[in-house]
Amino acid sequence: MADDREQLKSLLRRHSVRFGQFKLVSGQTSDVYVDCKLTTCRAAAMPLIGRLFLEKIAERGWKPAAVGGLTLGADPIAMAIAHESSGRVDAFVVRKEAKKHGTMKFVEGLAELGGTPVVIIDDVCTTGGSTLTAIANARTAGLQILGAVCLVDREMGAAKAIAELGCPFDRIFTLSELKEYTDAPALTGVTAPSA
Repeated sequence: MADDREQLKSLLRRHSVRFGQFKLVSGQTSDVYVDCKLTTCRAAAMPLIGRLFLEKIAERGWKPAAVGGLTLGADPIAMAIAHESSGRVDAFVVRKEAKKHGTMKFVEGLAELGGTPVVIIDDVCTTGGSTLTAIANARTAGLQILGAVCLVDREMGAAKAIAELGCPFDRIFTLSELKEYTDAPALTGVTAPSA
């Protein structure tokens, strides 16, 4: 798995990490922006993501029936995990708000919700807003949350906020790991949609 980790770190540094001055959705400013979707949607990254998340989930002793998080950032990660699990773990999508028609659900992709053990995932965590919304909406839907895992933790308060909800939290990478070296180009004046 060490090789998987180094390969994924390299892909994130090359495709997702940008330097400049950015205003984050949380209202905070940063000199680094991480657009994980530029990596998580790449075919070369998907098996690495799936294996690394499954390894992290196993390390924590969690045995989820499914993984998912708030659409859109979590979606490619959830699909990669489900694919790499060889049928052991399904994927689901959490809506920001319940559907206004039909079944009016918060959660899509799971037939059975009540008490189903799941892990909430996210691509980038800053203050944890997206992950907190996913946890709240998944709980409203009746899912049993075992924990939450983020691909990149910006280390700006998400871990504490998620823990305060009584949800264990872990991550694959920290932002400081990705900042050690990168050949990413600089961008300026961009508003970065980071939760």
